[in-house]
Amino acid sequence: MTGPADDPGDGPGDGSGDGQALTFDRHLVLEQLGGWRGMVDASLPTVAFIVANSIGDLRTAIWCALGAAVLVLLFRLVRRESLQQAFSGLFGVAVAVAIAAASGQARDYFVPGIIRNAVIGVVLLGSVPLRWPLVGVAAEFLAPSHLGSMAAHSLPGLRRRVDTARARLHHRPAPAVSGERPADPEPERHWREDRRVVRAYGWLTVMWALTFLLRVAVQTPLYLANEEELLGVASLALGLPVTAVALAVTLWVVARLHRHRVQTGATDT
Repeated sequence: MTGPADDPGDGPGDGSGDGQALTFDRHLVLEQLGGWRGMVDASLPTVAFIVANSIGDLRTAIWCALGAAVLVLLFRLVRRESLQQAFSGLFGVAVAVAIAAASGQARDYFVPGIIRNAVIGVVLLGSVPLRWPLVGVAAEFLAPSHLGSMAAHSLPGLRRRVDTARARLHHRPAPAVSGERPADPEPERHWREDRRVVRAYGWLTVMWALTFLLRVAVQTPLYLANEEELLGVASLALGLPVTAVALAVTLWVVARLHRHRVQTGATDT
C-alpha cells in the first residue's frame, strides 16, 4: 500500500485546551483495547494453572488460576485502572476451572478457549464475503479512517471524545466542556465504498480468523490425545505472541489506510 514516507504519529495528542491540533493515533487505540499489559494480564491465570498442574494436582492448579485472576483484578483496582478486562478475565477463568473441576481432568480447562477460538474464527471468516469485514467494523468504530486519525492528522472534532475516553480509562472526572466543539465531519463516502479499504480490511480479518483457527487446529489433537502439558504450552505459544504480531500488523495497515483515505479525499476536493 502506498503512502507518504513519514511515519504516523507516535504519541497520543495533547488533550489540553492550548489550541494545538489533536493527534489521535495508534497508541490511544491500543490503550482503549487494554494495552499490551492487558494481554499479559489475561495470560497470567493460564500460566499459573499450567505451572501448578505440572508440579501439583488439579485442585492446586484450579486455585492458582483463580488466585491469579483475582490478583490481576485487585492490582487494577488499587491502581484505579479499568476493571472491565479483569472482570471478563475472571469470569472466563471461573468457567474454565468449573469445567475442569466437574470432569476431574486438567485438559478440560482449555475447552472454553478452543470453542471460543473456533466460533470467533468462523464468524470472522464469514464476515469477509458479506463485505462487512469485522476488523474493519471495529477499526472504523475506534478511529474512522476518513478523519485520518491514525495518520496523525488534526482532529479538533475528536478532542472531547478522546478527553472523555482518557478520563474513563483512568477513572477521573470527565473534563469540563467550555462551549460547543465542532462535530466530527461526515465522510464523503462510506469506507465500504472504497475497494482498497474493504480489500485491506478483508485480508486483516482473514489474518485474525486464521490466528484463532490455528489455535483450534493445534490444540484439538492435543486435547484428544490427553497431552495436558503440551496443550498448555500450545495455549501460551499461540496466545500472546501471535496476538501481539497480528495486532502490530493490523495497526500498521490501518494507519496506511487512513493516509490513503485522507490523500484520496484531498484529491477529490
